[in-house]
Amino acid sequence: MNKLLIVGTVAFDAIETPFGKTDKILGGAATYIGLSASFFNVKSAIVSVVGEDFPQEYIDMLNNKGIDTTAIEVVPGGKTFFWSGRYHNDLNSRDTLDTQLNVLADFQPKVPANFTDADVVMLGNLHPIVQSSVLNQLTATPKLVVLDTMNFWMDCALPELMDVIKRVDVITINDEEARQLSGEYSLVKAAAKIHTMGPKYVVIKKGEHGALLFHDKNVFFAPALPLEEVFDPTGAGDTFAGGFSGYIAQSENISFGNMKNAIIYGSNLASFCVEKFGTERMEKLQKDEVTNRLQQFKALTQFEIELEE
Repeated sequence: MNKLLIVGTVAFDAIETPFGKTDKILGGAATYIGLSASFFNVKSAIVSVVGEDFPQEYIDMLNNKGIDTTAIEVVPGGKTFFWSGRYHNDLNSRDTLDTQLNVLADFQPKVPANFTDADVVMLGNLHPIVQSSVLNQLTATPKLVVLDTMNFWMDCALPELMDVIKRVDVITINDEEARQLSGEYSLVKAAAKIHTMGPKYVVIKKGEHGALLFHDKNVFFAPALPLEEVFDPTGAGDTFAGGFSGYIAQSENISFGNMKNAIIYGSNLASFCVEKFGTERMEKLQKDEVTNRLQQFKALTQFEIELEE
């Protein structure tokens, strides 16, 4: 079974959307990535840090999904990373109400010995120095390194971020972040500019409008499935990344053609994530639901057309 190494936050979130609000619930990039990747036949491990306040039941749930949690460090007396946010009516924009780094502030990632030769590495959204530290601990070159990052690091740690970007194969960012990183408004030009920074593949996420995959002169667009109800977009990008990297790790195929499939699998899983608050939908999601919705994706994009000579 191929190995997928996941690095990112395991955290508490408090979320408010037009459809309701939550108290402190399970969140964090690595949590969503791990839950999404658990739908594939891969051996996955999460490298992260939590405080003593983190419930054992959450660790047990991840273990029950087949995720190795031995590299989730528990800091005695420490408090877990906490984020609180409020989404606007369109659910595409949000305000951060509170961020408490807590144990994340001094996080020194330790890659478990049995994952230093991971086939695929998924670097979830974290400080670029932490992401670099993980790559430095690997004993073999992975088949694929995927990086997720955000505008916050472009604002406050750009030199460190650029160092990581040089070392990855795939970068996944949203359209606003692609424009900021490249200085180009056109997403085609933005992707071309980001290619020159290191990544062979650029994935630009457009939320409810799908995702774009760029490789050299090739472009692929995957739509997002139109949903009747979207309750909470938190973690959708991470769920997408987990589906993408999990599928690649399982299939062992890093061609552009197979990346198209990975984009669809990622989009498919992300469409479930947004249907409930936090991780609730992903925790209870069944494989047959995933398969059925893949058929909907296929129907959404399949057409026959006769081209005149």
